[in-house]
Amino acid sequence: MIHKDVSIIGAGLVGSLLSIYLARRGYAVSVFERRPDMRKEKIAAGRSINLALSDRGWRGLDNVGLKDEVTKIAIPMYGRMVHGTDGKQNLQPYGKTDQAIYSVSRSALNKLLLNVAEQQPNIRINFNNRADRIDLDRREIIFNVQTFFIENNTNFSASTSSQKVQSFDLLFGADGAYSALRHSMQFTDRFNYSQSYIEHGYKELTIPAGINEHHLLYKNALHIWPRKNFMLIALPNLDGSFTCTLFFQFDGSLSFSTLKTEADIQHFFEEYFPDCIPLMPAYKEDFLNNPVASLVTVKCFPWTSEDKASLIGDAAHAMVPFFGQGMNCGFEDCTVLDDLISRHGENWQLILSEFESLRKPNADAIAELALNNFIEMRDLVADPHFLKKKKIEKLLTEKYPQEFISPYSMVSFSHIPYAEALRKGKAIKELLEKLANEEHIETAIERPEISEWMKSFANS
Repeated sequence: MIHKDVSIIGAGLVGSLLSIYLARRGYAVSVFERRPDMRKEKIAAGRSINLALSDRGWRGLDNVGLKDEVTKIAIPMYGRMVHGTDGKQNLQPYGKTDQAIYSVSRSALNKLLLNVAEQQPNIRINFNNRADRIDLDRREIIFNVQTFFIENNTNFSASTSSQKVQSFDLLFGADGAYSALRHSMQFTDRFNYSQSYIEHGYKELTIPAGINEHHLLYKNALHIWPRKNFMLIALPNLDGSFTCTLFFQFDGSLSFSTLKTEADIQHFFEEYFPDCIPLMPAYKEDFLNNPVASLVTVKCFPWTSEDKASLIGDAAHAMVPFFGQGMNCGFEDCTVLDDLISRHGENWQLILSEFESLRKPNADAIAELALNNFIEMRDLVADPHFLKKKKIEKLLTEKYPQEFISPYSMVSFSHIPYAEALRKGKAIKELLEKLANEEHIETAIERPEISEWMKSFANS
């Protein structure tokens, strides 16, 4: 069926970028967002994990001419700066000398995408439209529409709400981990769905800027304080501050549930993050006032309904943030979908079916990789055996530059499918374990069997 009108639920990062892709192809796009316009609202602090933009995300932006604009609000991070409890710091490069992931403010990027979307004459964004349910048979969205009034020129308060029914031709659900479209699809036959929460939540903290917006830590790194079963990370902002996130257990003898007073918090920081105390003058207040949020992995199938509707981004594949690939994966969804439109024209049933079959295995793979990377970040980055394997990895990259690529680089600095990166990463892990037991590693990697392994790996 030929579609000329497209509806999108969700004006977040993926929904906004998708609208731009579709508008450039001539579609009339209606975007429905449950929240008020974030560009006109004061966004509450406390629930932001800064974005880590890598190659897949950059391709999604570059394909619609936005790379240069986003570069202006991005800070390159060339590696992990690991902080020990003794205050010592160790920079672990992510890849080759010029390779970096980029710290970007979630709200700044979302506002930029909304501005670009609104400049397109064939995109209309409707805020304060909460989708309650979707009737796929009737091709209708049932909305709860909230009307707001301004009080004292500063605060928005909901005054009335009403229902609205909106018909659609083709619908994309880009409305996140708690998607209304996915919820409605769960009531259709043979729909598989699972969600799983990890035992850790997260809380946002802040390292403010120094004098003249000076960064108080090394600017071009993702800072990490690994503490075995929990960790603190910090990503740089353009104003000289760092957005920090504490990933910590909800419950247990040492957890969010046990840190109740300023004295509790001070003792905790003095023991585990002593070097942060001089950098965080408001750490106690932030800890007590900022909320704790949960971390969920969502998997489902199918993602699509005939030629009517499709899930995309977190609505289809929410994941924990420990590989920094949630947004990158969602942006890659947009590039894959755009390629399929080029290939199949207006055959949306074929486009959506192939989109689902291509992306589902890769979404499952990056969800697994993200969970695995949490263990690496919190437990292993300061472990001597892990560091030894990272050195071996570097030696192999230098010795076999055409054949070998590290698991991290496959995900962050290439467009190798996630499923392939997961499979190859497991093979590399076995090789590194084997070489780590060698007494003379430099000699071992020169052996003919290693050279043969590399050739086989490159062609696998």
